[in-house]
Amino acid sequence: MAKVKTKFACTECGTESPKWMGKCPGCHAWNTMVEETETEVKAPVGRSELTRTKEKARSIIDIESGREPRIQTGLSELNRVLGGGLVPGSLLLVGGDPGIGKSTLLLQTSYKLSVQGLKVLYVSGEESVRQTKLRADRLGALNDRLYVLCETNLETIEEAITEVEPDFLVIDSIQTVYRPEIASAPGSVSQVRECTAHFMRISKINGVATVLVGHVTKEGAIAGPRLLEHMVDCVLYFEGERHHTYRILRAVKNRFGSTNEIGIFDMSEDGLREVTNPSELFLSERPLGVSGSTVVASMEGTRPVLVELQALIAPTHFPSPRRMASGFDHHRMSLVIAVLEKRMGMFMQNQDAYLNVAGGVKLDEPAADLAAAVSIASSLKDKPTRPFDVIFGEVGLTGEVRAVSRAEQRVKEAQKLGFKRVIMPEQSMKGWQPPKDIQLIGVKTVADALKAALE
Repeated sequence: MAKVKTKFACTECGTESPKWMGKCPGCHAWNTMVEETETEVKAPVGRSELTRTKEKARSIIDIESGREPRIQTGLSELNRVLGGGLVPGSLLLVGGDPGIGKSTLLLQTSYKLSVQGLKVLYVSGEESVRQTKLRADRLGALNDRLYVLCETNLETIEEAITEVEPDFLVIDSIQTVYRPEIASAPGSVSQVRECTAHFMRISKINGVATVLVGHVTKEGAIAGPRLLEHMVDCVLYFEGERHHTYRILRAVKNRFGSTNEIGIFDMSEDGLREVTNPSELFLSERPLGVSGSTVVASMEGTRPVLVELQALIAPTHFPSPRRMASGFDHHRMSLVIAVLEKRMGMFMQNQDAYLNVAGGVKLDEPAADLAAAVSIASSLKDKPTRPFDVIFGEVGLTGEVRAVSRAEQRVKEAQKLGFKRVIMPEQSMKGWQPPKDIQLIGVKTVADALKAALE
C-alpha cells in the first residue's frame, strides 16, 4: 500500500518541515512555507542502479586529469558563455522573462547540433508539436535528427529518451513536468525537485547534455526552490529590454567555465543573430557634441565593450533632490556625486541627478566611476566632452583615480573603433606598450580627469 504523507516546504530554499511555520527555519523568509502532499511508493527493483554507485573512493593523485570534451553548439556566443561548448553529461538551467526568446535560442541550438549529426530531443510541455513546427519553419530549423515531443509525464519522457537515445536533450519547461508517484501539482517544490534530480541522473548516467528551461518570478529569480540552482552544473539567464532587440545571455553559475562571460544576440524575424561586435551596436545612435555624454570602456568577462554613459543635472523643485540611475549602481552614483561635491566643490544639493547607460546595458564594475564623474560634471557645467574620448577608472573617496584591470584590452577596443584619446588611471599605463595611433592621458585624481576632458 502506498503511504500518503503531508509536509510543508519553503518555496525559496526548499527547507522542509513537518508542520506549518510562518517563518522558514532555513532562509528565515516569511510566508514561504507551502503544503505538499506526497505519495510514498517503493521504487522498482530495476531502478536501484540509478542511485547506487559501485565505485570506491580513490586517492585524488591516482585519478587521471584531463580537459572535459566539448560539443560545439554552432553559436559562438553560446560557446563563449558555456566556456568553450557543451560538456556531455552536463545539466544546464536556462531562465528568463516570458517571451524573451529562451525557446527560440534552444530550438536554434538544437538545429545547429542536429546538422552536425547529433541526435536532439526537444520536449515541450507548453506548446504542441504543431506550434513547435511553426517556430521551426520560421527559423529554418528543420532536420531529420531533431525530434520533438509534447509531453509532461516524466515516465513517458524517459521512455522517449530510451527510444531516441539523444546526445542533446531540452526540457521546456521543468515547471510543467510531473512525476505520477507524487501527488502534488506540477511546478510545486516537490515536483520540481524530484524531476530535476531524475533528469540529473539520466544526464550523468547516459552522458546526455540536458537543458532545463525554468520560469522566473516577478523579481527575476528562477521560480521554485533555490535547491534547483545548486543541483545543476550551469545556470544561464537570458535577459534584455522589451524595447530593444538585443538579448544578453549571462552565466551566473558554471562548473565548466567562467561566470563573467556574456553572449549578445539580436532578435530578428528569422530568429536570434549573434552580435560579434557589441560596441558598434551600443554606440550606433550616440550624439556628438552634447554635454553629459561620455563613452566608457567596460569589461564583460574577457570581452571589452564600449557603451555610452549619459548624465542629466537639472534644478530641483523639491527640498530633497532626486537621484536616479538606470543601468548603473545607485550607490556608486551617490558616491561619485559626494566626491564631486566634497573634493571638487560642485554644489548639487539643489540639483536633480539622472544617470543612464544608453541601450539598457548594466554596468556593475568600478571602472565606470570616472566616466560617471565626467558625465555629471559635464552636464552640470553644460560643457560637452570631446566626441572621440573614452574614459575609464575607479574613483576613491578622497578623489583619487585607482587602477583597473585589463587596461590594454580596453584601449585596443577603443582604437579599433576609431577613438582618438583615452583618459585612464596613470597606474594602469605601466607594463604594456600602447598603440601608436591613439593618445593616452594618465590621471591621478578626478580633478585631472575633469581638466583633460572638459577643457
